[in-house]
Amino acid sequence: MPTKVLFSKGDITDVSVDAIVSPADTDLTMEAGVAGVIRRKGGARLQEECERLAPLRVGAAAATTGGNLHALFVIHAASLRPGEPATAESVRLATRASLLRAEEKALRSIAFPALGTGAGGLALEECASTMLKVLLDHINVRTSLEKVLFVLFDDTALTVFEETYQKLTRRPAAKTA
Repeated sequence: MPTKVLFSKGDITDVSVDAIVSPADTDLTMEAGVAGVIRRKGGARLQEECERLAPLRVGAAAATTGGNLHALFVIHAASLRPGEPATAESVRLATRASLLRAEEKALRSIAFPALGTGAGGLALEECASTMLKVLLDHINVRTSLEKVLFVLFDDTALTVFEETYQKLTRRPAAKTA
């Protein structure tokens, strides 16, 4: 069964999937942006688990429980060092590592935000191209993932991801409600 790749605008903490990916720095601090929202809604346990796992190297990913979220797990994708920008290479590595953590747990669904585009400063177009290429390479081999959802913050990000996906696959992107 081919993996479904879906795109939606909204809050990643509201989706029901096996795992959500949290943008992270190498210290796994969950203070601001998407990671801050994940920590607030997921509960203090998430930050406590991160403190035991940190530090990670740039491009690595580690899984914690989902806490109070709808997701069973949170995969923390370290796409930058504190105070430094994200790069296409760090986002590529962090996306790949997140997918590998999902495979290790035999997960069937995962949701990603646009890694590295907030505090990391990576251009949205570069992020979309990088993440989607890694994903397409990954799902073209055997995978446990049946659904990959990109949950984007606004209409601009949603459009960039959908159009990039269409260019890379030459087929229309599926939308969720």
